[in-house]
Amino acid sequence: MTKVVTVLNQKGGVGKSTAVVNLAAVRAEKLTTDLGADTLSPVAAVSIDPQGSAKWWANRVDSLPFHLVQAHDDPLDWLRQLNNLPGIAEVYVDTAGWFDLDPDSSGDGLGDAYSADALRTVLDVTDEAIVPMLPAPMCFDPTARTIRKLLEPRGIPYRVFINDWDPRDGEHWLHQTQKFIRAQEWPLAETVVRRYKIHTNASNEGLVVTQYKKSGSAGNAAADFYSLADELNTTVGVR
Repeated sequence: MTKVVTVLNQKGGVGKSTAVVNLAAVRAEKLTTDLGADTLSPVAAVSIDPQGSAKWWANRVDSLPFHLVQAHDDPLDWLRQLNNLPGIAEVYVDTAGWFDLDPDSSGDGLGDAYSADALRTVLDVTDEAIVPMLPAPMCFDPTARTIRKLLEPRGIPYRVFINDWDPRDGEHWLHQTQKFIRAQEWPLAETVVRRYKIHTNASNEGLVVTQYKKSGSAGNAAADFYSLADELNTTVGVR
């Protein structure tokens, strides 16, 4: 069986595509090393985001270490098979930067467009969800709606991680965000992904985190995603 990990948050701009691409790259490096250098990548990233940010990024990368599929207007039956892909151990799913929360016939408030149907289909086969969140109060309500409306009713195990924290801004909002998450009793990853310019420029430069230089700020930036990937794959989220 293929493990399906979906990255989502109703709030746009929280780094979903960055998380999908870099976590897929780190896991592909790890699993390919374990299986042998001649093995085809056992990791895939699937984007159901109509904007196609992950696909645009992947097209610029030489020797992309994982498979990337842009799913848009594809038959939903294909998405229903994500947890049963031959030769693929893990799939990371990138979702849209927003979704309609108005009531609809399904009762989950996602609306009726293809992207909403695709998200429902993906959630049906998701083994775990990852919810990136910025250390900022504007993320509190959208994150809560994402978890309470989409994940908890479906019983999907999930984890929140704090993304794009700039240490130069001090620790006030980092601590306030951690306090808010713990007050909701949401599982929180210990790893905080810090803001680095290389993350901002990586898509344009055609780099994934495993291709960063191993020293200096690039090495520190990469270390956050290696740490997050290790943490997510050695502990389990809660339902």
